[in-house]
Amino acid sequence: MPNIERVAIIGAGNMGSGIAQKSSQENFEVEMIDIEKKWVDNGLKTIDNFLEEAQERRIFSPSQVKSIKNRITGKVGTENISSDVDLVIEAVFEDLSVKTNVFTTLDKVCNSDTILASNTSSLSINDLASHVARPDRFVGLHFFYHPAKNRLIEIIPAKETSPDTLSSVEQYCKMMGKVIIICKDRPGFVVNRFFVPWLTESCRLVEEGIGTPSQIDYVARETFQIGLGPFALMNLTGSPIALHSTEYLAKQLGVERFQAPNNLKEIVNDGNDWQVELDSDCDEKSANIIRERLLGQIFTVASQIVEEEICSLEDVDRGAKIGLRWSKGPFELANEFGIQESIRMAKNYCELSDLVLPRWFANLDSKIPISYVDVAIKNRIAYVKINRPEAMNALNLELVDQLEKTILSLNNNNEIDTIVIEGAGKSFVSGADVKFFVDKIRENSIIDIINFTDKGHSLLSLIENSTKTTIAITTGVTLGGGFELALACDYRIGTPTSKFRFPETSIGIYPGFGGTQRTVRISGIECARYAALAGNFLDSETTKSFGLLTHVTQPTGMNEIIENLSNSGKNKNKYPGKPNDLTYSSVKFAMEFYSEDNMDKIFRGEFNDIIVQDEKLKSLQIKNLSRCAPIALKKCDELLQIAVETGDELALGLKAELDALEGIFSTNDALEGLSSLIEARRPEYSSS
Repeated sequence: MPNIERVAIIGAGNMGSGIAQKSSQENFEVEMIDIEKKWVDNGLKTIDNFLEEAQERRIFSPSQVKSIKNRITGKVGTENISSDVDLVIEAVFEDLSVKTNVFTTLDKVCNSDTILASNTSSLSINDLASHVARPDRFVGLHFFYHPAKNRLIEIIPAKETSPDTLSSVEQYCKMMGKVIIICKDRPGFVVNRFFVPWLTESCRLVEEGIGTPSQIDYVARETFQIGLGPFALMNLTGSPIALHSTEYLAKQLGVERFQAPNNLKEIVNDGNDWQVELDSDCDEKSANIIRERLLGQIFTVASQIVEEEICSLEDVDRGAKIGLRWSKGPFELANEFGIQESIRMAKNYCELSDLVLPRWFANLDSKIPISYVDVAIKNRIAYVKINRPEAMNALNLELVDQLEKTILSLNNNNEIDTIVIEGAGKSFVSGADVKFFVDKIRENSIIDIINFTDKGHSLLSLIENSTKTTIAITTGVTLGGGFELALACDYRIGTPTSKFRFPETSIGIYPGFGGTQRTVRISGIECARYAALAGNFLDSETTKSFGLLTHVTQPTGMNEIIENLSNSGKNKNKYPGKPNDLTYSSVKFAMEFYSEDNMDKIFRGEFNDIIVQDEKLKSLQIKNLSRCAPIALKKCDELLQIAVETGDELALGLKAELDALEGIFSTNDALEGLSSLIEARRPEYSSS
């Protein structure tokens, strides 16, 4: 599979400059090209403005901003693109002739192995591919606005797109931190297929006098739990875009109901915005009509997408949650409102629109099963993707149950030798679902927390004791329970941008999915204290020096390492009980600061008596420890010491960790710490 390292963007408008900016942020070398210098300059200025804002908000440091800018080169004229770029993304106006002219030039000036891609929200990828001389190296991409912020991307392979091309582009999108939907080339692809008619139906409700834009926005916000209703959204993104999209979709699908209503045409022709007022009083009868029409439309079109096998029902929901920032996707909403009620609303909409409700949806008699775990098998390697990116892949009961069943099935599969576990989007796993803990504490149902954690231990035991080689791909952020899940694997692979943390003691608890036991057995108690006690963020090099990561690589080298590890088999020295690199600065500090002789001083707050080489890191430790719950710190260290005492008897250590759960979750500090995380405030601990 060819690696993508150098990218060119044709078009320096809002989309093109955003794609260029995001590519550069992820360390790609970028050329941004337009037909006139003024447009290139405008694009560079747009990027400058975004980065300036990001710097003010401390998202990027001044040096990072400088590096991002330095990786972007502006050029005038498509013919002046560097011939050896790996990927070219066309991001010009949504017009077939304009786009095909661009690709005619690119075919001439780019090397034969350069991949060409079109960023389009509506045009047929197969039509575009028919105009290029390299259809096997052509693919559709649908970035969502703003490309540097919105994490969703739809990848649309054409009929002749080669597997290598698709794999290379998918890897590029992963490196961009995108949540990926690979879908068929059908009008509207996935998100716009159901979202554009949703906007159109909102306009029809106004035209019919059912409600005002303000009233419909209010009902839509309440029903779909979203920040902006359809009319406020059209004011923000532009009604002309909505008009263009709905006319294209109606024409391609031949659905009269999807055609643009007159009021939408008038708003665009007059250059006006929709009048969206704060006053949103709406009688219940009208509100009910609005609610049912919008839901019925969504259920109908979303079920058509699945029937046509454009993508999975889970991807439809992800598109809504990631691309549109809805709190729930269409099928989650159907489950929430009740299947029979949802079918009724969809049938009513079908009568209005002269559509046929797909049989699979119309015949449902129970909740729609929604999977958060995807499995793909290739060359005797099973790739398990935890696919809950809207929640940073946080572990809840449903996800743990699905993972357990998946791993059990794969452990019994004689056609695979290796299990690779990864997370969708830019997180591996961000820990456990904290709201679940808070709810159970307040319900006085700590037993449910214990049972959930016990189930988590069973899952990790299946991974730990698997006869297959197990590998965790920890790209992006890995927190708490996700870190513990990775440590149960034979090998843990990270990238230079990977980040790790055990945040538990800072929220009143301790790592309860085996973190107090496996960490010590891998890196020794001093490094385990550094990782687990103070909630330190660990970069990939620090994590590797501790031995908690076994490999660090650029994303382009990931597949080669996976294949080599699969051929090597299980890790025969998984628990060395000492750090991987004693010369590394953080390891040396951990061995000094968190030595057994210093622990009493740390818990008494006698930090002046602790002598270390790195005073700056010492100050950081003191600050981090001061923000932790004292009871949680004590209990965490007791469990780390039990890991030393139980040695090779991992099961005994894990039992001690489970046995201590009721005590820690019964403290006031646990409720305070967990609640403060949800409420985004600093906790105030009482040591009770």
